[in-house]
Amino acid sequence: MPEGSLVFPADEYRRRTAALQAEMQARDQDALLLTTPADVFYVTGFLTRFWESPARPWFIVVPASAPPVAIIPHIGADLMGRTWISDIRTWNAPDPVDDGVTLLADTLANLVPEQGCVGVPMGLETQLRMPLRDFGRLTERTAARRFVDATQTVQRVREIKSAAEIDKIRTICGIADAAFATVPEFATAGRPLDQVFRDFQIALLAAGADWVSYTAGGAGQAGYGDVISPADETPLKPGDVLMLDTGAVKDGYFCDFDRNFAIGAVDAAAERAHAALFAATEAAMARLRPGMTAADLHGLLSGALRAQGATPCGGRLGHGLGLTLTEWPSLTPKDQTELREGMVLTLEPSVFVDPEGRPGTIMVHEENIVLRADGPELLHRRTTSELPRIGA
Repeated sequence: MPEGSLVFPADEYRRRTAALQAEMQARDQDALLLTTPADVFYVTGFLTRFWESPARPWFIVVPASAPPVAIIPHIGADLMGRTWISDIRTWNAPDPVDDGVTLLADTLANLVPEQGCVGVPMGLETQLRMPLRDFGRLTERTAARRFVDATQTVQRVREIKSAAEIDKIRTICGIADAAFATVPEFATAGRPLDQVFRDFQIALLAAGADWVSYTAGGAGQAGYGDVISPADETPLKPGDVLMLDTGAVKDGYFCDFDRNFAIGAVDAAAERAHAALFAATEAAMARLRPGMTAADLHGLLSGALRAQGATPCGGRLGHGLGLTLTEWPSLTPKDQTELREGMVLTLEPSVFVDPEGRPGTIMVHEENIVLRADGPELLHRRTTSELPRIGA
């Protein structure tokens, strides 16, 4: 009978578990406690939208040298049973008296020596998806075991994507490519921006996305004020620059790139901003190599923008990508994370359309790459060097 597994063959999850266990052993961690959707999926293949409900906690324990153990609400037993995980322990949740705490504590007590160490991700871009009160009860029930920060344990492993993961990300990027190609069919002058957003999400689903977790963008004369506001009913007008950005999902993996469009003829400053963003991305891709840091890449992008006479916006200029819309590292002047072969990254330069850097109108451009030994490889079609135009 074939071995059960979801999304990937079981050997892919064994490889990931072994990589985590190697990091754990190097950091003297006897077990790893994982609670978030991405971490649970990474180890098990347990993929569900049921995470949208905050009513139940879910736990995966990775011992130092044994297969992972799932401690989960009973409602998830059937789905977890279709993964490669064989040790599945359940309780009837939600339980306001003991929501899995005793079951989890007993599991850790059996797997971790009394003076042992349990790793839990505690740093940037992590969260503990269980009530803080229950975590306090857990530490009391498992004393004298220590709970320590396992952020590096998880991030150093997850940031390097396997060939199978890269193929998944390339697939969802291709789906987004196909959806972006249809934008001129519905993003015309007079069309309300909120309807454009809806049409874009429909196009993503029609092209094969499983769901669209994130749709953002903006529109305005020569540029837009921000890229996170909800769309309103304002109709597109000639002279607007429209930007659409998507975090669509296929088999649990995200894409995250945007496209800018001119609605008819636009101000020359918008054309110059787009040209500067394109040129800066080209320059960064030409020089980017493994061994650089996230801060180095930020410097490449910001320096290339200034060389084009453009003024970079503040904040990061890209980030990691994979099981969540944004992953570590962040391309900022302070992030010293080493960029390694196999990382999937976004290059996301942004500029003020006004060359003096006055606030109010910006333009953002984003591409998705995988870092290879000889430099970056695009995971989708590149935008054009000239700002694409919709209509006369």
